Amino acid sequence: MKFRFDAAAAVVAVLAGCTACASEPRAGAPATTTTGTTATATPAASETKIRGALTGTVRTDKERARDDARHPAETLSFFGLREDASVLELWPGGGYYTSILAPVVAERGKLTITNFDPNGDPKAYQTKGTIELFARLDKNPEVFGKVARQQIATPNVNFGQAASYDFVFTFRNIHNWIEDGFADKVFAEAFRVLKPGGVLGIEEHRGKPGMTVEAMNKTGYVPEDYVRQLAERAGFRFAARSEINANPKDTTDHPNGVWSLPPSFAGKDVDREKFVAIGESDRMTLRFTKP
Repeated sequence: MKFRFDAAAAVVAVLAGCTACASEPRAGAPATTTTGTTATATPAASETKIRGALTGTVRTDKERARDDARHPAETLSFFGLREDASVLELWPGGGYYTSILAPVVAERGKLTITNFDPNGDPKAYQTKGTIELFARLDKNPEVFGKVARQQIATPNVNFGQAASYDFVFTFRNIHNWIEDGFADKVFAEAFRVLKPGGVLGIEEHRGKPGMTVEAMNKTGYVPEDYVRQLAERAGFRFAARSEINANPKDTTDHPNGVWSLPPSFAGKDVDREKFVAIGESDRMTLRFTKP
């Protein structure tokens, strides 16, 4: 398993019941594509909190440099994040989104992150990544002091108490779950711990329709309809999709998969200027709800 750790006006999220959205075109699409009949917006006060968190002192220069490609404020607004919400962030990597989510919900809500065992195999990248993340959180207790930690020992997955979260978020993780064979378990567990009406927010590298699982594992890209199948099989209802994180320059056929692109640059200096010009991956941004 190979985990890679890796603004425009606010977007109004939309909602339930569309079954045809996965076939909508990517290239040339507007910044946001949504479907449904009922709109759910992030409250203005929470929106202010989200945008304020982007200027937080705990954020690194590297993270700020990624904002133009990752559109964190627009993405979280699309998901409908509220400052009074209970939020679960799945496998936060180095903490890019954790550094934004934590201050937003610190006063009125709650943030929990999943993590691997920091006392595991010291040579394993999962252990190293967890230790590095925990060191960052512990160094900044004024921002991260209230962040709860939920240890996961895969392939067993347990996110805690049933119906305890308003939101479950995952950013660029699903290809890892597929590769390790426990994607269905993660989606089922996310469904279990969300409250009725709760939201599953997904951002993932978007592959071409019809990709095999082998191709997904090799490249890190996942077809949008495959992600929808995973979510709907767990019981989720598709609510909306957005093109906030679309990148039509990304052909998805790179020699080192998605890791050819920034910020990974797996090929190092080989064709580096080419990949810089492409930018970060083309990514789906999807919202699901628990009925």
